[in-house]
Amino acid sequence: MSKSERSAAKAVALRYGDKDAAPVVVASGMGYMAERIVELAAANGVPVYEDNSLATMLTQLKLGREIPPELYQAIVEIYVYFLNFDPNDPHKELRREEPAQPAAQTEGQTQSDEEEEA
Repeated sequence: MSKSERSAAKAVALRYGDKDAAPVVVASGMGYMAERIVELAAANGVPVYEDNSLATMLTQLKLGREIPPELYQAIVEIYVYFLNFDPNDPHKELRREEPAQPAAQTEGQTQSDEEEEA
C-alpha cells in the first residue's frame, strides 16, 4: 500500500449486541489507525467488508453512537453478506442472492406508497 493509499484508508468497527437498538460505532480511524483496525479484525477472525463511501460516512460518527436510520439498509446488506460468508474461504461468499426487485422499482413503490398515505 502506498503512502497516499494508506493516508486515504478508512475503517470502522461496529458492534450490534442484544441490548443495542442499532449497530454502534466502537472503533473508527483513518490512515494508520484504519490499518490497525483491519489488522485486529483479521487477527481475531472478524471478517472485513470494504465500502469506502460507507466508511467515509461512518467515520464521521462519534464513538459509541448508534448508526442513524438512514444507514440501516446499507448495514443490513453487510450483515446479509456476512451471513452468506464462508469463513473457510474468506475470499468467497457461500452464495450471493440478488434482490427480488431492482432498487429503482423498490424506490418507486415506496414513493407511490407515501403519496397514497398523504
